[in-house]
Amino acid sequence: MRYTIRMITEERLKILTESAKYDVSCSSSGSGRKNAGGMGNGYVAGCCHSFTPDGRCISLLKILLSNDCIYHCKYCPNRADADVPRASATPDEICQLVIDFYKRNYIEGLFLSSAVCKNPEYTMERLVLTVKKLRTEYHFHGYIHLKGIPYADERLMEEAAKYVDRMSYNIELPSEKSLKLLAPQKTKESLLLPMKELTVKKQQYAEERKKGQYKGYFLPAGQTTQMIVGASPEADGQILRLTQALYRSMDMKRVYYSSYVPVVQDSLLPDKPTGQLREHRLYQADWLLRFYGFSVEELVAEGENLSMEYDPKCAWALKNMHLFPVEINRAPLETLLRVPGIGAKNAYKILEARKYATLSFEDLTKMRVALKRAKHFITCNGKFFGAKNETQIRGFLAAAEQSDNAQQLDLFAQISSPQNALISLTGQL
Repeated sequence: MRYTIRMITEERLKILTESAKYDVSCSSSGSGRKNAGGMGNGYVAGCCHSFTPDGRCISLLKILLSNDCIYHCKYCPNRADADVPRASATPDEICQLVIDFYKRNYIEGLFLSSAVCKNPEYTMERLVLTVKKLRTEYHFHGYIHLKGIPYADERLMEEAAKYVDRMSYNIELPSEKSLKLLAPQKTKESLLLPMKELTVKKQQYAEERKKGQYKGYFLPAGQTTQMIVGASPEADGQILRLTQALYRSMDMKRVYYSSYVPVVQDSLLPDKPTGQLREHRLYQADWLLRFYGFSVEELVAEGENLSMEYDPKCAWALKNMHLFPVEINRAPLETLLRVPGIGAKNAYKILEARKYATLSFEDLTKMRVALKRAKHFITCNGKFFGAKNETQIRGFLAAAEQSDNAQQLDLFAQISSPQNALISLTGQL
């Protein structure tokens, strides 16, 4: 069905949304912005999200303000010398598009980015004007995620953070050497400095809110970033060390990983795609860093990649067999979280349940613990039902991995069971 969008043609709309699809660093969870009398609601309990099977939110309008770029990033389909259709929209066109789509119940929020057109300052000014208009003139209080422009004035970045829920400055490549080679107009400082400044400003505004000196919002859903995996030679160990540093020093909400796909041709880029399994392994390791108490040094050496045969928790457990088996009725939380097959949710269930009774393997089955993994690393009331030696354990874990079809799920992949859907959303390992 063809229809006319107010003020923006369908052709331009298609170009600007297609050009935005390669940025995966958007998510609509975590904002505390409430409806203040206008339209929309970005509050976590009030915004109706729609998630894909792999946990990504699809309720956002994801669009570029322009794809007419002056930069020459080798991996980017919108780079200056790319032979692609170009289009731009005005701030008012984006605003009216968001309102129209919201009224039609297509979206709950907006992810807005832009190629660098003319110069960084000009581009960031137009982005700020767009989100400011949405909030103040169109009275839109839904979720807004804005991608910042490196090299733009700090005052523009600070102004934007007062109107949006989340911002992202995408690192893109994990090392300064690769940036110089594949994105020569970007530097490590141009990407990391805005993140640091936003972290400091957010803390300052939080203190002012406590004292009653500031009543508005300042980036209530924090920051995210994105790294392309496989376009440059960095190993997973180096990528995850950078990830860990971002979580620890900048209070990063999420680091997203995008496996390289050769959408543009260049002699400096690989001919073949990276593959989604490597991306999936990085997300699994990322989850262990954030929620399971692991450090990257425990998971992978700096110059090495994660195992493709086993998930990161299983791989770690196999290297530390001297720590197992653990007694399920006595092990502390930090130990339970390190047992393959026991996710964070089940670890807390086990702690609560064993206050009232001694747990058995049957009890763990009822809790939906993945015993095909966990049984090799635990005892229940002194009983052990796992494999007899490490060689057998490796075989059983490899078979469990294959039966789970472990891979990064496709956007519209069919889920084989409700349990698999739950695991894909929670990251349970």
